[in-house]
Amino acid sequence: MLTRRRMKQTDPLIRLTAEAERLREEAKLLPPGVARDEMLRKARQAETGSQMSEWLRSPGLQPPD
Repeated sequence: MLTRRRMKQTDPLIRLTAEAERLREEAKLLPPGVARDEMLRKARQAETGSQMSEWLRSPGLQPPD
């Protein structure tokens, strides 16, 4: 039977924030166009994911009764 190796994820907030920053820096080097727009869209997605993850982990969020 094969066993699956599990990797412990680093903090997703830090990882997603770093990814968004990296994508924005890369986009600055590209000329205006489709590729740049796509990279900025991915940066916004990573940033939004980071914000949502932070919100979901917040202590003020209560489970439904």
